[in-house]
Amino acid sequence: MSPPLMSGFPSPEADQASLANWRTGPYNKWGFHHVREIVPSADIPNAPDNLWQLDAQPKDLSTLSFKHRDSTFSLDRFIRETDTDGLVILHRGKLVFAHYANGMTAHTPHILMSVSKSMTALVAGCVVATGALDPDQLVTAIIPELRVSVYATTTVRHVLDMRVGLKFDENYFATSGPIVEYRKATGWNPLGPGDSPNDLRHFLTTLTDRDGADGGPFHYVSPNSDLLGWLLERATGTRFADLMSDHIWRPLGAQHPAYVTVDRYGAPRCAGGICMTVPDLARVGQLMLQNGKRDGTSIIPARWIDDIFANGDPQAWANGDLAPYFGGRSMHYRNKWYVARDRRTAMGLGIHGQHLFVDRAHHIVIAKASSQASPLDAQLTELTLNFADAASDYLAG
Repeated sequence: MSPPLMSGFPSPEADQASLANWRTGPYNKWGFHHVREIVPSADIPNAPDNLWQLDAQPKDLSTLSFKHRDSTFSLDRFIRETDTDGLVILHRGKLVFAHYANGMTAHTPHILMSVSKSMTALVAGCVVATGALDPDQLVTAIIPELRVSVYATTTVRHVLDMRVGLKFDENYFATSGPIVEYRKATGWNPLGPGDSPNDLRHFLTTLTDRDGADGGPFHYVSPNSDLLGWLLERATGTRFADLMSDHIWRPLGAQHPAYVTVDRYGAPRCAGGICMTVPDLARVGQLMLQNGKRDGTSIIPARWIDDIFANGDPQAWANGDLAPYFGGRSMHYRNKWYVARDRRTAMGLGIHGQHLFVDRAHHIVIAKASSQASPLDAQLTELTLNFADAASDYLAG
């Protein structure tokens, strides 16, 4: 048997995770829960004297099975084939199932990838409730530096709902072009020979190409979510890590601090760089099921959560670029959450298999962290959606 990754002092070169390979297999199996050892980060403190203890009420899921593409899956097979690092399921606020692998535990922060977008939008809902941010505001009213960019006529609402007419190819397999320069600007990729250091905020000001009007079809562009982080910081005069700590992480009763990756000037990677434990991710989902309240105290405004579930444009979704990955489900996208309308389930989804399912109909939360080799795999995405439906139906009885 070969030694595990990053073992030894130093580890053999072939087993070393680095800035150049931490998001590729097999190195991501170590890198995804050691992110802050590779990329600079900002702490999101919790409140150790205000922890939300999850009561355990284990359920036997050994007989859970479901069909996917003419094949039958058990829970064990699903976990294995989706490279699951951590899986937590809550039912009516009780911890009914937990599983960890690849060096993960209940206390290990794992990167959320684009589930970070959904977390950032919850912070936005809190800031909107204070009056510091208005979804109908022009982005340039808050960040004038963007007047010469594609965002000149964009509203905060367009940013929240991924309906900015920005021409940007979110090709995770690209080896050159804007997406690679974006990753370098965020500190996620090493600089190449002759490259000059960039930063995230400056990168956003250089986005000028347009492929349609704002308010058109759903168009998935990660930099828009980093822009949301900048909007929150500029509107409040507070850095994002502190906003998330103050508005959500401390009052939530998170068991552990979270953190977010930052660029060389401290700009947060709100599109994909938030890292937290899987049980704490599940706590966020449970808070949403409780209409944003914990012990009777409002943390996330209920009207913001209701807006996620009830609003959004199904036609904009159907005409958008990710609909084929969702197997024909009736969907909309609102405040950086995907919503399965017929099942009343809000979803945060991230590449390499990160998921948070908030099932209002069955009072179920499923939090899943993974280290899938491929960033975006339609088959594994569909498999995970089918699992979430089957698990909810199984537990609801």
